[in-house]
Parts: sequence; C-alpha cells; structure tokens
Amino acid sequence: MDLTSPIDDSPERAALRESVRALLKRHIPAERALRIDTERLWDEPAWQALADAGLLGLGGDHALGGSGGTATDSMVVTEEISRVLPSLGVVYVGTAMAMRMLSDPACGAMTSLLAGVADGSRKICFGMSEPGAGTDLLRLRTSAREVDGAWELTGQKTWITLGTEADVILVVARTDSPEAGRLGRGISVLAVPTDQPGVERRSVKLAGMRAAITSEIFLDGARAPLENLVGERGRAMSILGRTLDVERLLSAAISLGIAGAALGLSVRYATERHAFERPIGGFQAVQHPLADSASEVFAVRAMMNLVAQHIDSGADARNTAAMAKMYAGETAARVVDRAMRAQGAMGLAEEGPLQMFFRDARLALFSPMSNEMARNTIGEALGLPRSY
Repeated sequence: MDLTSPIDDSPERAALRESVRALLKRHIPAERALRIDTERLWDEPAWQALADAGLLGLGGDHALGGSGGTATDSMVVTEEISRVLPSLGVVYVGTAMAMRMLSDPACGAMTSLLAGVADGSRKICFGMSEPGAGTDLLRLRTSAREVDGAWELTGQKTWITLGTEADVILVVARTDSPEAGRLGRGISVLAVPTDQPGVERRSVKLAGMRAAITSEIFLDGARAPLENLVGERGRAMSILGRTLDVERLLSAAISLGIAGAALGLSVRYATERHAFERPIGGFQAVQHPLADSASEVFAVRAMMNLVAQHIDSGADARNTAAMAKMYAGETAARVVDRAMRAQGAMGLAEEGPLQMFFRDARLALFSPMSNEMARNTIGEALGLPRSY
C-alpha cells in the first residue's frame, strides 16, 4: 500500500486521476513545471490541453457547454494539477468556480459565457479582493452605476488570479446602497470585458504561486452591458456563498496536492540518501516525522471526501468546507516543512521542486479566506458569540 497516494478512490475517480496525471506528464513534465514557476509563465498549450480533455468544463451544465461532473471530480483534478504545479492549480480553481456560478439557475443571461470558458476560448477571473477589503468583503469600495444603458464601474481589485490573461472579469461591486444593518445587500456581480480603455491591469510578483498570473486591476469608467449582471441585482452574496463553498474545498485540494507531492519527494529522498552507511530513512528522527505527515495527509483526504459529498448532495457545506480548507492548509505547511528538514540544503536548491512546494504552501494559510476567519466561521457554528 502506497501511503503517499490516494488509497480510497472509486474506479471512476481512479480513472479520472490517471487521465489527468497522464495529460500533465505529457504537457508539464517536472522540468517544465520548474521553468514555468521560475519564469512566471502562462502556459497556453497546457491550458488548452486541459480544455480539450473536458477538464475546464467540469462542474458546468452539459446543456450550456460544460462537461457535467461533480465537486468531487473538480477536487481530484485540482489535487493532481497541484502535485505538479500548484500555481496552475490556483488558476484552475478560478475556472471551476466560474463553472459553478455560471451553471447556477440564478445566474441569468451570463450562462452564455460558460461554453467559451469550458473550451478554453475565453478566460475568466474573479475580481473580489480590494486593497481595503479582503476578508471584510462587505466593505468593498468598487461601485457600478447605470449610465446611458450600461454599467459603469469604478474601483480597484487586487490579488486577482489570471488577471492579465482573462477576457472577462467577474467583478463584485456595489450597485445599490446597503439596507440598514445589512451590508451584504446592494452588492452585485458583473461580467466586465477586459478589452476596453476603462480596464488597466498590472502584474503582481509573488514569492509563491509565481505562475498564477496574479494581478491588480483598475476600473476607471469600465463599461459592461446591463445584461451582464450575474444573478440578482444587489443579492450577490447568495450566489457567491454557494460558489465559495466549492472554492474552499478546492483550496484544500491544492494543499493536499502540495502535501502529497512533498511527502512523496521526502520518502524517496530518505530512501536514496545515505549517511553513516545507511539510508537516512532508517533513523527515527527522519522516519517518525514522515509517518506523522502520512497520517495527517490521510486524515485530510478523508475529511475532504466527506465535504465533497456534502456539496454534491446539495447540503450546506459552509462550515465543513471552512474546516477542510483550514486543516488542509495547515497540514500542507507542516508536511512541506518536515520534507524540507529531511532534505536539508537539497530541499532549497532551485533545481528541485521542493522549494516551490515550500513557498506555495504558504498561500493557503491566508487565502482564499484566512484560517483565522475560518476559525471564526467554525466558532459561530458551535454556537459561540461572533468574534469580529
């Protein structure tokens, strides 16, 4: 039994996993993954290969041009991509979220975007975070108003995955004044084309997730047709809430992919590297931390499978998805740290992948929601007073 790989897949899930692994081996071998990360590249051929295999359309309604499938399917694909190139996993999660949102019956006319996103001909990103409104999304400042039969948007979005490549931004903006005591009312989602003078985009270079094409987006009189409203005007938080449950599960899948890859690398290194005339894996100081990592990865996988079942059954997964996101992220950080300790200086060498996983694992501690906010969500579910 290989404890560094999934041991509980159904035949269908195992087949999906193997097909994704084979595709990635062809299009993003290990050496290329490191080059993409180091040079912060966008790999259009690999992205199109994912589209051609129907993987970008997972979670999207068949009738609208998607590939069907479940949150569990998207979880598997996200994990496998992240075992190779975590920053591409981040980009994939954004597309999986779009599939989910654009398939929502409440989406309205913007279901027309789904087919192009699924076949790779249109790229889409989410504009949620702002310099002063990340976790505190309800206090966003980006606004949209009706002007001459169109939406006109003003504001700034930051930490936007795929921002400089996307054809369309799903911008979360205030279209109406909030109701008394209800800041969430009056917030809408608008599909904004990027090819226009009112949209300015700037790349942001991060130490981790280098190839996630992270950007800042400035909206200064950007325009969108009135029919580009996604969901009900002023009621975006309901459709966003259903989408963000999936985002948290898939964020956990990124962490699981990183942890699984790091564990596999460290086990192989501990077997091959000799010191004092024996493999270093024979020393308990190396062996026991790796046993801890294997146990924690197993626990994360079991938790995520249950959360995916909740989402696929239509159950409310707000709290369980927050648990999975939090626990998976913190597990990945521990697992990669132990792997780095096992490999020593070799783990920091840029010619190897462990340093990439070490950097990339940090993101999940504070994004897409901070683990502190995840704990707040879980605390409220326990019946404790709201702490923020």
